[in-house]
Amino acid sequence: MTSENDVVGSSSPPSRPPSRPPVHPVVDRWAAYSWRLSVIAVAALGCLWLLAQARVAVFPIVIALFLTRALAPVSHWLRRHRWRPGLAAATTVCLFLVLLIALLSVVIGSIADEADSIGPTLTQAIDAIEDWLVVESPVQISRNSIELIRERAAEAFGRLARSTNGAITDQATLMAELVTGTVLSLILTFFMLRDGACFVDWISRRSRDHEAQVRRSLDAAWATLGGYLRGAALLGVVESTAITAALLVTGSSLVVPVTIVTFLGAFVPLAGAVVAGLVAVLVALVTGGAGAAIAVGVVAFVVQQLDNELLAPVIYGRALSLHPVIVLLSVVAGGALFGIAGTVLAVPIVAVAVNSTKEFTRIDRIDPK
Repeated sequence: MTSENDVVGSSSPPSRPPSRPPVHPVVDRWAAYSWRLSVIAVAALGCLWLLAQARVAVFPIVIALFLTRALAPVSHWLRRHRWRPGLAAATTVCLFLVLLIALLSVVIGSIADEADSIGPTLTQAIDAIEDWLVVESPVQISRNSIELIRERAAEAFGRLARSTNGAITDQATLMAELVTGTVLSLILTFFMLRDGACFVDWISRRSRDHEAQVRRSLDAAWATLGGYLRGAALLGVVESTAITAALLVTGSSLVVPVTIVTFLGAFVPLAGAVVAGLVAVLVALVTGGAGAAIAVGVVAFVVQQLDNELLAPVIYGRALSLHPVIVLLSVVAGGALFGIAGTVLAVPIVAVAVNSTKEFTRIDRIDPK
């Protein structure tokens, strides 16, 4: 028989489960970054979705900020001449409305005089391009292929028009949002002109330990927005003047609509100038001929290169110190999320966010609390 001591002596300690091999530090670090970045991305997308849903209130606020920045010099001039803040703000808004109505009446009248020729002009331009592609182009393209492309484009446009016409409720909602947003923007502009300094003081005091950083960050955002508006307007004047002169010299028509499109296109970086140049070339092709189109195209190309390489860095300065890739992605993302308004507002909003954040962090490093 086996003794108790033999049993005890032969017993071995319980075996431990084999430990898993440790995770490589690089993999562990990337995993930690990955889930944190995923949470940040989800939060950012959620914020963008909420902004899109609340666009009725968000867009008027943004537009009011733009109007306030553009009209602030007038209001400040009146206040320096001892006008009361409320009266100065109200007078500034009224002057803006009078100027806007006058410009719209001139623009609409000019376009209405030439509205009957816009449709035929575009049709003739497309026909001229088709003839060039079939007859003179170095690449052989059959007329049947071009006609097939035009038919498919017409069908796609027809489907879009039918879907748009079917959404009568959506159109009514859009008009209501447009009217409401316009009125709200003007009201907010008045209050921002009157009480803007009070808003800045209130926001700065709420930050307590970082009051100086927040105030400097807000100042940087204000300066960035002003620099963008001034720069876009100056570039628009330069580009529209050059295109208008080229159209007049070549004997083209529809000068006023093209001038307006070119000026407004300057407020959409990169894409706006390209679209405006293409419109000017098409108009010159039909109303002035191939020579006029070539001349206008050369002028548009030279002016755009001059603006991008020489004028834009000097005019914008530090107000829009963004890489062209960031500008392009901002325009595309803004258009995809918020349509035309997002395309126009994306770049200045990104520039304001980048420069204000940069200023805040720079101050925080210099004077930590």
